[in-house]
Amino acid sequence: MKDRVNTINHITILADSNIASLDKFFNATTLGQASEQAVDIITVAGRDITASLLAELQPDIFLIRSVTQVNEALLANNDSVQFVGSATIGTDHVDQDYLRQRHITFANAAGCSKHSVAQYVLTAALTLRPQYWQQPITLGIIGLGNIGSTLAQYANDLGWQVLGYDPLLPKSKLNNASLEQVLSQSDVVSLHVPLTDEKNEANPRGSDYPTRHLIDAEALGMIPEDTMLINSARGPVIEADALAADIERTGRQVVLDVFEHEPQISERLLSKLTFATPHIAGYTVEGKLRGTQIIYDALCEKLAVIPTQTMHALLPLNLFLWSELKAHPDRLIKFYDIQQDDASLRSKEIDGQIDGADFDGLRRDYHLRREWQF
Repeated sequence: MKDRVNTINHITILADSNIASLDKFFNATTLGQASEQAVDIITVAGRDITASLLAELQPDIFLIRSVTQVNEALLANNDSVQFVGSATIGTDHVDQDYLRQRHITFANAAGCSKHSVAQYVLTAALTLRPQYWQQPITLGIIGLGNIGSTLAQYANDLGWQVLGYDPLLPKSKLNNASLEQVLSQSDVVSLHVPLTDEKNEANPRGSDYPTRHLIDAEALGMIPEDTMLINSARGPVIEADALAADIERTGRQVVLDVFEHEPQISERLLSKLTFATPHIAGYTVEGKLRGTQIIYDALCEKLAVIPTQTMHALLPLNLFLWSELKAHPDRLIKFYDIQQDDASLRSKEIDGQIDGADFDGLRRDYHLRREWQF
Protein backbone atom coordinates (compact mmCIF):
# COMPACT_ATOMS: atom_id res chain seq x y z
CA MET A 1 0.00 0.00 0.00
CA LYS A 2 2.90 2.34 0.69
CA ASP A 3 3.94 2.22 -2.98
CA ARG A 4 0.36 2.81 -4.10
CA VAL A 5 -0.09 5.72 -1.71
CA ASN A 6 3.14 7.34 -2.81
CA THR A 7 1.97 7.33 -6.44
CA ILE A 8 -1.21 9.35 -5.83
CA ASN A 9 -1.72 12.95 -4.78
CA HIS A 10 -3.91 12.15 -1.82
CA ILE A 11 -5.16 9.41 0.45
CA THR A 12 -8.94 9.13 0.75
CA ILE A 13 -10.36 7.88 4.03
CA LEU A 14 -14.03 6.97 4.49
CA ALA A 15 -14.85 6.90 8.19
CA ASP A 16 -17.75 6.48 10.57
CA SER A 17 -18.37 9.94 11.97
CA ASN A 18 -18.71 8.44 15.46
CA ILE A 19 -15.00 7.57 15.67
CA ALA A 20 -13.27 9.88 18.14
CA SER A 21 -10.72 12.52 17.10
CA LEU A 22 -10.45 11.40 13.48
CA ASP A 23 -8.86 14.64 12.32
CA LYS A 24 -6.27 14.53 15.12
CA PHE A 25 -5.06 11.05 14.18
CA PHE A 26 -5.59 10.90 10.43
CA ASN A 27 -3.99 13.79 8.56
CA ALA A 28 -0.94 14.37 6.37
CA THR A 29 1.28 15.13 9.34
CA THR A 30 0.28 12.24 11.61
CA LEU A 31 0.43 9.71 8.77
CA GLY A 32 3.98 10.80 8.04
CA GLN A 33 3.45 11.58 4.39
CA ALA A 34 5.11 14.23 2.25
CA SER A 35 3.64 17.68 2.70
CA GLU A 36 2.32 17.80 -0.87
CA GLN A 37 0.27 14.65 -0.31
CA ALA A 38 -3.14 15.45 1.15
CA VAL A 39 -5.29 13.24 3.34
CA ASP A 40 -9.02 13.60 2.70
CA ILE A 41 -11.40 12.30 5.36
CA ILE A 42 -15.04 11.77 4.44
CA THR A 43 -17.22 11.11 7.48
CA VAL A 44 -20.61 9.43 7.31
CA ALA A 45 -22.94 7.96 9.92
CA GLY A 46 -22.08 4.28 10.19
CA ARG A 47 -25.52 2.98 9.21
CA ASP A 48 -25.46 5.22 6.10
CA ILE A 49 -22.34 3.61 4.64
CA THR A 50 -23.54 1.65 1.61
CA ALA A 51 -22.11 -0.33 -1.28
CA SER A 52 -23.01 2.48 -3.67
CA LEU A 53 -21.17 5.01 -1.52
CA LEU A 54 -18.03 2.87 -1.46
CA ALA A 55 -18.28 2.36 -5.23
CA GLU A 56 -18.66 6.10 -5.76
CA LEU A 57 -15.93 7.34 -3.41
CA GLN A 58 -13.39 4.52 -3.93
CA PRO A 59 -11.53 5.26 -0.66
CA ASP A 60 -8.10 3.82 0.10
CA ILE A 61 -8.83 3.46 3.83
CA PHE A 62 -12.11 2.48 5.47
CA LEU A 63 -12.64 3.15 9.19
CA ILE A 64 -15.74 1.78 10.93
CA ARG A 65 -17.50 0.97 14.18
CA SER A 66 -19.82 -1.94 14.97
CA VAL A 67 -22.93 -0.69 13.15
CA THR A 68 -21.37 -1.15 9.69
CA GLN A 69 -21.49 -4.68 8.27
CA VAL A 70 -18.36 -5.19 6.17
CA ASN A 71 -18.70 -8.07 3.73
CA GLU A 72 -18.73 -8.97 0.05
CA ALA A 73 -22.05 -7.21 -0.54
CA LEU A 74 -20.64 -3.94 0.78
CA LEU A 75 -17.32 -4.09 -1.11
CA ALA A 76 -18.38 -5.88 -4.31
CA ASN A 77 -18.15 -2.75 -6.49
CA ASN A 78 -15.13 -1.25 -4.75
CA ASP A 79 -11.58 -2.00 -5.86
CA SER A 80 -9.73 0.68 -3.91
CA VAL A 81 -9.92 -0.22 -0.20
CA GLN A 82 -6.61 -1.52 1.09
CA PHE A 83 -7.16 -1.19 4.84
CA VAL A 84 -10.21 -1.63 7.08
CA GLY A 85 -9.94 -0.49 10.68
CA SER A 86 -12.70 -1.03 13.25
CA ALA A 87 -12.42 1.15 16.35
CA THR A 88 -14.17 -1.54 18.39
CA ILE A 89 -13.32 -4.61 20.43
CA GLY A 90 -15.89 -6.77 18.65
CA THR A 91 -15.40 -8.09 15.11
CA ASP A 92 -18.64 -9.96 14.38
CA HIS A 93 -19.64 -7.19 11.94
CA VAL A 94 -16.63 -7.88 9.68
CA ASP A 95 -16.21 -10.80 7.28
CA GLN A 96 -12.50 -11.26 7.85
CA ASP A 97 -12.24 -14.26 5.51
CA TYR A 98 -13.53 -12.11 2.65
CA LEU A 99 -11.06 -9.33 3.46
CA ARG A 100 -8.21 -11.85 3.41
CA GLN A 101 -9.36 -13.10 0.00
CA ARG A 102 -9.20 -9.51 -1.24
CA HIS A 103 -5.80 -8.95 0.41
CA ILE A 104 -7.30 -6.12 2.45
CA THR A 105 -5.58 -5.54 5.79
CA PHE A 106 -7.89 -5.57 8.80
CA ALA A 107 -7.32 -4.24 12.30
CA ASN A 108 -9.63 -3.87 15.27
CA ALA A 109 -9.18 -2.15 18.62
CA ALA A 110 -8.93 -5.20 20.87
CA GLY A 111 -9.20 -4.23 24.52
CA CYS A 112 -9.78 -0.54 23.85
CA SER A 113 -12.74 -0.17 26.19
CA LYS A 114 -12.25 -3.10 28.55
CA HIS A 115 -12.04 -0.91 31.66
CA SER A 116 -14.92 1.29 30.50
CA VAL A 117 -17.28 -1.66 30.06
CA ALA A 118 -16.16 -3.32 33.29
CA GLN A 119 -16.85 -0.06 35.12
CA TYR A 120 -20.28 0.13 33.50
CA VAL A 121 -21.12 -3.33 34.87
CA LEU A 122 -19.87 -2.42 38.35
CA THR A 123 -21.85 0.82 38.30
CA ALA A 124 -25.06 -0.99 37.35
CA ALA A 125 -24.65 -3.63 40.06
CA LEU A 126 -23.55 -1.24 42.80
CA THR A 127 -26.15 1.41 42.00
CA LEU A 128 -28.91 -1.16 42.32
CA ARG A 129 -27.37 -3.02 45.25
CA PRO A 130 -25.03 -0.68 47.15
CA GLN A 131 -24.68 -3.25 49.91
CA TYR A 132 -22.38 -5.17 47.59
CA TRP A 133 -19.59 -2.68 48.35
CA GLN A 134 -19.21 -4.36 51.74
CA GLN A 135 -20.88 -7.71 51.11
CA PRO A 136 -18.82 -10.47 49.45
CA ILE A 137 -20.90 -11.82 46.59
CA THR A 138 -20.50 -14.23 43.70
CA LEU A 139 -20.11 -12.60 40.29
CA GLY A 140 -20.70 -14.84 37.29
CA ILE A 141 -18.85 -13.84 34.12
CA ILE A 142 -19.66 -15.50 30.80
CA GLY A 143 -16.87 -14.77 28.33
CA LEU A 144 -13.37 -14.20 29.69
CA GLY A 145 -11.67 -12.19 26.96
CA ASN A 146 -10.43 -8.63 27.39
CA ILE A 147 -13.54 -7.31 29.12
CA GLY A 148 -14.54 -10.34 31.15
CA SER A 149 -11.05 -10.83 32.56
CA THR A 150 -10.78 -7.12 33.39
CA LEU A 151 -14.11 -7.21 35.20
CA ALA A 152 -12.78 -10.13 37.23
CA GLN A 153 -9.85 -7.98 38.39
CA TYR A 154 -12.23 -5.40 39.84
CA ALA A 155 -14.32 -8.15 41.45
CA ASN A 156 -11.25 -9.65 43.07
CA ASP A 157 -10.25 -6.21 44.34
CA LEU A 158 -13.67 -5.95 46.02
CA GLY A 159 -13.27 -9.35 47.62
CA TRP A 160 -15.95 -10.96 45.49
CA GLN A 161 -15.88 -14.56 44.38
CA VAL A 162 -15.81 -14.99 40.59
CA LEU A 163 -17.34 -17.87 38.66
CA GLY A 164 -16.06 -17.71 35.10
CA TYR A 165 -17.08 -19.62 31.98
CA ASP A 166 -15.43 -19.49 28.57
CA PRO A 167 -15.44 -22.69 26.49
CA LEU A 168 -12.84 -21.27 24.10
CA LEU A 169 -10.18 -20.96 26.81
CA PRO A 170 -8.43 -23.63 28.91
CA LYS A 171 -9.58 -24.19 32.46
CA SER A 172 -7.89 -21.85 34.93
CA LYS A 173 -8.28 -20.11 38.26
CA LEU A 174 -10.67 -17.72 36.48
CA ASN A 175 -12.23 -20.10 33.94
CA ASN A 176 -13.45 -22.28 36.76
CA ALA A 177 -17.10 -23.18 36.19
CA SER A 178 -19.64 -24.58 33.75
CA LEU A 179 -22.32 -22.43 32.15
CA GLU A 180 -24.91 -24.04 34.40
CA GLN A 181 -22.86 -23.27 37.51
CA VAL A 182 -22.41 -19.62 36.54
CA LEU A 183 -26.12 -19.22 35.87
CA SER A 184 -27.36 -21.03 38.96
CA GLN A 185 -24.82 -19.98 41.61
CA SER A 186 -24.18 -16.25 41.01
CA ASP A 187 -25.64 -13.14 42.60
CA VAL A 188 -24.94 -11.18 39.42
CA VAL A 189 -24.37 -12.63 35.93
CA SER A 190 -22.58 -10.46 33.35
CA LEU A 191 -22.25 -11.37 29.66
CA HIS A 192 -19.06 -10.64 27.69
CA VAL A 193 -19.15 -12.88 24.64
CA PRO A 194 -18.95 -12.13 20.91
CA LEU A 195 -21.99 -12.87 18.76
CA THR A 196 -21.53 -16.17 16.94
CA ASP A 197 -23.81 -18.58 15.10
CA GLU A 198 -23.75 -22.37 15.09
CA LYS A 199 -21.27 -24.10 12.82
CA ASN A 200 -22.95 -26.40 10.31
CA GLU A 201 -22.88 -27.26 6.61
CA ALA A 202 -24.72 -24.06 5.74
CA ASN A 203 -22.42 -22.01 7.99
CA PRO A 204 -18.95 -23.61 8.09
CA ARG A 205 -17.50 -20.42 9.59
CA GLY A 206 -19.75 -20.69 12.63
CA SER A 207 -18.80 -21.65 16.15
CA ASP A 208 -18.92 -24.91 18.07
CA TYR A 209 -20.11 -22.75 20.96
CA PRO A 210 -22.65 -20.37 19.38
CA THR A 211 -23.74 -17.43 21.47
CA ARG A 212 -26.82 -16.25 19.59
CA HIS A 213 -29.69 -16.83 22.04
CA LEU A 214 -27.24 -18.35 24.51
CA ILE A 215 -29.55 -16.93 27.15
CA ASP A 216 -32.91 -18.36 26.12
CA ALA A 217 -35.90 -19.53 28.15
CA GLU A 218 -34.06 -22.67 29.27
CA ALA A 219 -31.01 -20.72 30.44
CA LEU A 220 -33.14 -18.11 32.17
CA GLY A 221 -34.89 -20.91 34.01
CA MET A 222 -31.56 -21.86 35.60
CA ILE A 223 -31.01 -18.40 37.06
CA PRO A 224 -32.42 -17.75 40.56
CA GLU A 225 -35.08 -15.04 40.63
CA ASP A 226 -32.98 -12.69 42.75
CA THR A 227 -29.92 -12.92 40.49
CA MET A 228 -29.22 -9.75 38.51
CA LEU A 229 -28.52 -10.16 34.76
CA ILE A 230 -26.39 -7.63 32.85
CA ASN A 231 -25.68 -7.66 29.10
CA SER A 232 -23.16 -5.22 27.65
CA ALA A 233 -21.91 -7.60 24.94
CA ARG A 234 -24.21 -8.15 21.93
CA GLY A 235 -27.99 -7.89 21.98
CA PRO A 236 -28.92 -11.20 20.30
CA VAL A 237 -27.00 -13.16 22.94
CA ILE A 238 -30.27 -12.88 24.91
CA GLU A 239 -33.56 -13.92 23.35
CA ALA A 240 -35.65 -10.78 23.90
CA ASP A 241 -39.09 -12.40 24.08
CA ALA A 242 -37.88 -15.04 26.52
CA LEU A 243 -36.30 -12.32 28.65
CA ALA A 244 -39.48 -10.25 28.76
CA ALA A 245 -41.45 -13.32 29.85
CA ASP A 246 -38.83 -14.16 32.48
CA ILE A 247 -38.90 -10.69 34.01
CA GLU A 248 -42.69 -10.76 34.05
CA ARG A 249 -42.59 -14.09 35.88
CA THR A 250 -39.72 -13.41 38.31
CA GLY A 251 -39.42 -9.63 38.69
CA ARG A 252 -35.69 -10.08 37.98
CA GLN A 253 -33.40 -7.03 37.89
CA VAL A 254 -32.03 -6.84 34.33
CA VAL A 255 -29.66 -4.25 32.88
CA LEU A 256 -29.24 -4.05 29.10
CA ASP A 257 -26.88 -1.85 27.13
CA VAL A 258 -27.48 -3.89 23.96
CA PHE A 259 -30.68 -5.26 22.46
CA GLU A 260 -31.65 -8.11 20.17
CA HIS A 261 -33.35 -5.86 17.61
CA GLU A 262 -31.10 -2.82 18.10
CA PRO A 263 -31.42 0.02 17.25
CA GLN A 264 -35.17 -0.52 17.71
CA ILE A 265 -36.41 -1.43 21.19
CA SER A 266 -39.99 -2.37 21.96
CA GLU A 267 -41.77 -0.78 24.90
CA ARG A 268 -42.81 -4.27 26.01
CA LEU A 269 -39.18 -5.08 26.80
CA LEU A 270 -38.05 -1.58 27.80
CA SER A 271 -40.77 -1.22 30.43
CA LYS A 272 -39.58 -4.38 32.18
CA LEU A 273 -35.87 -3.51 32.35
CA THR A 274 -34.33 -2.10 35.52
CA PHE A 275 -31.77 -0.08 33.56
CA ALA A 276 -31.58 0.35 29.80
CA THR A 277 -28.84 2.34 28.05
CA PRO A 278 -28.14 2.96 24.34
CA HIS A 279 -25.06 0.78 23.71
CA ILE A 280 -22.70 3.18 25.49
CA ALA A 281 -21.02 0.89 28.03
CA GLY A 282 -17.66 1.52 26.38
CA TYR A 283 -18.23 5.22 25.77
CA THR A 284 -15.54 6.96 27.79
CA VAL A 285 -13.04 9.56 26.64
CA GLU A 286 -10.26 7.04 27.18
CA GLY A 287 -12.05 4.09 25.59
CA LYS A 288 -12.96 5.97 22.43
CA LEU A 289 -9.54 7.58 22.03
CA ARG A 290 -7.84 4.23 22.64
CA GLY A 291 -9.95 2.70 19.89
CA THR A 292 -8.82 5.38 17.44
CA GLN A 293 -5.21 5.09 18.60
CA ILE A 294 -5.11 1.34 17.98
CA ILE A 295 -6.39 1.49 14.40
CA TYR A 296 -4.17 4.54 13.71
CA ASP A 297 -1.12 2.59 14.88
CA ALA A 298 -2.15 -0.36 12.70
CA LEU A 299 -2.52 1.91 9.66
CA CYS A 300 0.90 3.44 10.30
CA GLU A 301 2.34 -0.07 10.30
CA LYS A 302 0.58 -0.77 7.01
CA LEU A 303 1.99 2.44 5.54
CA ALA A 304 5.43 1.73 7.05
CA VAL A 305 5.52 5.11 8.80
CA ILE A 306 6.26 5.98 12.40
CA PRO A 307 3.19 7.01 14.45
CA THR A 308 3.42 10.62 15.60
CA GLN A 309 0.12 11.03 17.47
CA THR A 310 -0.77 9.56 20.87
CA MET A 311 -4.00 9.63 22.83
CA HIS A 312 -2.13 10.84 25.91
CA ALA A 313 -1.45 14.14 24.18
CA LEU A 314 -5.20 14.60 23.75
CA LEU A 315 -6.43 13.50 27.19
CA PRO A 316 -7.58 16.08 29.73
CA LEU A 317 -6.63 15.61 33.37
CA ASN A 318 -8.36 12.62 34.94
CA LEU A 319 -9.23 12.83 38.64
CA PHE A 320 -11.44 9.73 38.75
CA LEU A 321 -9.56 7.18 40.83
CA TRP A 322 -10.82 3.66 41.61
CA SER A 323 -9.04 3.84 44.97
CA GLU A 324 -11.02 6.97 45.89
CA LEU A 325 -14.31 5.40 44.85
CA LYS A 326 -13.61 2.27 46.91
CA ALA A 327 -12.92 4.48 49.92
CA HIS A 328 -16.04 6.61 49.32
CA PRO A 329 -18.74 4.46 47.64
CA ASP A 330 -21.29 7.25 48.07
CA ARG A 331 -19.45 9.14 45.29
CA LEU A 332 -20.40 6.56 42.66
CA ILE A 333 -23.05 8.80 41.11
CA LYS A 334 -20.36 11.45 40.54
CA PHE A 335 -18.13 8.92 38.82
CA TYR A 336 -20.96 7.64 36.60
CA ASP A 337 -24.67 8.36 36.81
CA ILE A 338 -26.13 5.36 34.98
CA GLN A 339 -29.63 6.45 35.96
CA GLN A 340 -29.27 9.51 33.75
CA ASP A 341 -28.39 7.34 30.75
CA ASP A 342 -31.40 5.15 31.51
CA ALA A 343 -33.69 8.18 31.70
CA SER A 344 -32.32 9.60 28.43
CA LEU A 345 -33.13 6.40 26.56
CA ARG A 346 -36.62 6.04 28.05
CA SER A 347 -37.41 9.65 27.13
CA LYS A 348 -37.21 8.65 23.45
CA GLU A 349 -40.02 6.08 23.68
CA ILE A 350 -42.82 7.02 21.28
CA ASP A 351 -45.81 4.91 20.27
CA GLY A 352 -44.55 1.81 22.02
CA GLN A 353 -40.93 1.72 20.89
CA ILE A 354 -37.58 3.47 20.63
CA ASP A 355 -36.94 4.57 17.05
CA GLY A 356 -33.60 3.56 15.55
CA ALA A 357 -32.70 7.13 14.61
CA ASP A 358 -33.27 8.29 18.18
CA PHE A 359 -31.19 5.40 19.53
CA ASP A 360 -28.32 6.26 17.19
CA GLY A 361 -28.68 9.94 18.04
CA LEU A 362 -28.18 9.22 21.74
CA ARG A 363 -24.96 7.38 20.90
CA ARG A 364 -23.75 10.07 18.52
CA ASP A 365 -24.38 12.92 20.97
CA TYR A 366 -23.34 11.06 24.12
CA HIS A 367 -21.32 13.10 26.60
CA LEU A 368 -18.36 10.81 27.10
CA ARG A 369 -17.70 9.96 30.73
CA ARG A 370 -14.21 9.39 32.16
CA GLU A 371 -12.60 6.04 32.74
CA TRP A 372 -11.60 5.47 36.35
CA GLN A 373 -7.88 4.99 36.93
CA PHE A 374 -7.48 1.45 38.23
